[in-house]
Amino acid sequence: MVCVLSIVAMLVGILLPRLSPGTSRPRLEASALEIASLLKIDRNAAVKSGMRVLTRIDASTRRLQSGSNGSVLVVPDDVTLDALLPRDCEGRPALSTISFFPSGFSCGGTLRLSRLNTVYEVRVNWLTGGIEIVRVPAV
Repeated sequence: MVCVLSIVAMLVGILLPRLSPGTSRPRLEASALEIASLLKIDRNAAVKSGMRVLTRIDASTRRLQSGSNGSVLVVPDDVTLDALLPRDCEGRPALSTISFFPSGFSCGGTLRLSRLNTVYEVRVNWLTGGIEIVRVPAV
């Protein structure tokens, strides 16, 4: 009887984390891709329009708003969004934004999505304006 209980406990220990509701690793990666897409749309809009475009980030509510078309992206409730953004950009306060310029350049920033032991960063290069997604080893 004790052996059966031990086996059941092991199975529950193995299967329970896989059955937990919430954002899965593929869904977390998809959220990172959606953020990168929104940022690329804003970067391309800045180049095309010849005007500066600001992507607004509110990490506390897990929302991003496109400066080019006003669309809003909401990160799932069980995902932590941390934003590492510049304080100022071209001598002006950045105010929780990532700025893209007509040249395609940017003042940069990093958006970190994490859930349980999975972490993705969406990085905007401060010099080139290039956008990349990096899976970061959990600490």
